[in-house]
Amino acid sequence: MLGAGKAAPAMAAQAARLLGVRLRGGLVVGLPPVEARAPLEGVGGGHPVPTDASVDAGWRALALAAGRADGDALIVLLSGGASALMAQPAPGVTLEDKQSATATLLRNSADIGSLNAVRKHLSTIKGGGLAAATRAACWTLAISDVVDDDLSVIGSGPTVADPSTFDGALEGLRDHGGLDAFSPRVVARLERGVRGELAETPKPGDARLARSEAFVIGGRADAMSGAAEEAARLGYRVLVVDEAVTGEARDAARAYLARVRSAAVAGERPLCVISSGETTVTVRGTGTGGRNQEFTLAAAIGLASLGSVVACASVGTDGVDGPTRAAGAIADDSTVRRAARASLPPIEDYLRRNDAGSFFEALGDLVVTGPTGTNVGDLQVLLIQ
Repeated sequence: MLGAGKAAPAMAAQAARLLGVRLRGGLVVGLPPVEARAPLEGVGGGHPVPTDASVDAGWRALALAAGRADGDALIVLLSGGASALMAQPAPGVTLEDKQSATATLLRNSADIGSLNAVRKHLSTIKGGGLAAATRAACWTLAISDVVDDDLSVIGSGPTVADPSTFDGALEGLRDHGGLDAFSPRVVARLERGVRGELAETPKPGDARLARSEAFVIGGRADAMSGAAEEAARLGYRVLVVDEAVTGEARDAARAYLARVRSAAVAGERPLCVISSGETTVTVRGTGTGGRNQEFTLAAAIGLASLGSVVACASVGTDGVDGPTRAAGAIADDSTVRRAARASLPPIEDYLRRNDAGSFFEALGDLVVTGPTGTNVGDLQVLLIQ
């Protein structure tokens, strides 16, 4: 068994209980420190940028897969974060190249599709590489952190066919920083692939993936369902917004408020509106924060227009929002007034600096949970009394 991602330790522990003596061994790759009971070994990797530990984890994962024989079964438990936690640079590319490429793409607001297209074509383990390395039957059970539950995107799809191409990866560099912003070795590898000098990642119909099957067993819909059940238990009328919340965080917040305003004004109170998705942030300032904190900060400006007692939170279900200790933040109809009483600069100044973390830290309105052991994207909850 191989577990990889932020939810790997919890998934592996439960799978080991279910499998009992049928489990002969395996590896669990997660955020350090990783606890795993025999016959499993725990390995910590780096996130959101891969580290030397990620490379060691990737090498060990490939060795585990390659060491399986016909008649064996390799169970892969996959969750968000596996892309960085488990890495194996392609020939001619260094770990530093991958670290720099990942950081540049994130800094330039690359979506998960562009990010993973580049990652896959700089790796020997992503984009079907892991499944292609084994002769065993390969069964993948995935917890999805992407809005459409695309198995080729979750963890960069190490066990499924890869629809992305060298062309698309190179275009991702052009769109998110430009070719000059990346290592010459990264650019050279992708350009060689575009010219047909390097083999593409495994595509649909590749014989090496014939014995590989993959299934999504959890995602953002489960997070919304759990939140809706709890809200109903607490006496709220519940409205679940199925459409994913995506796009630039501050723009998505304004669109979100416009979307729920009509439902908020009419109908029974108290009301709980639940949504989920994954936004992005174009970093132009030098502040601290993450996409959930920036979403909540932008939403704070218009919250008071929804009612007299209103609160809104946006949180990462993994407990980590960007490079911060917080999962997200809470704003309410008093946020703007409290900020003025505390003599804080205008909210627009914090947005301009991408400094939502400092704003909510000053008000005591960060949501700090620590790593939760799962990852199904971001969750928004809006309460109106």
